[in-house]
Amino acid sequence: MPLWTTVEGRPCYLVGDGTGYVSRLADDIEAVQLDMADDLLGHATALLAERRVTGAELHYPVLRLAESLRDVKRVAENRGARLARRP
Repeated sequence: MPLWTTVEGRPCYLVGDGTGYVSRLADDIEAVQLDMADDLLGHATALLAERRVTGAELHYPVLRLAESLRDVKRVAENRGARLARRP
C-alpha cells in the first residue's frame, strides 16, 4: 500500500519488515498526521458551532479537512494491509 505520494500523485512504497529507521520514521509521521486530524476536527467542530460563520470562513478548514482525511485514509489502508499480511 502506498504510504505517501509524490507531488505528481504517484504512490511511494515503504518496503521492509517494519522495524527499520524508515519504518519508525513513517510511524512517527503517521502519528503526527493523526494528531493533526484530531486537532483540525476539534477546530472545525467549534467553528460549526458558531452561528455567524460565512462560507469563506469555512472554505479553509474544509480544504484542510479534505487533506487530513486523505492522510488518515492512507494510514488506515496501510495499517490494514500490514495487519492482513500477519500470520
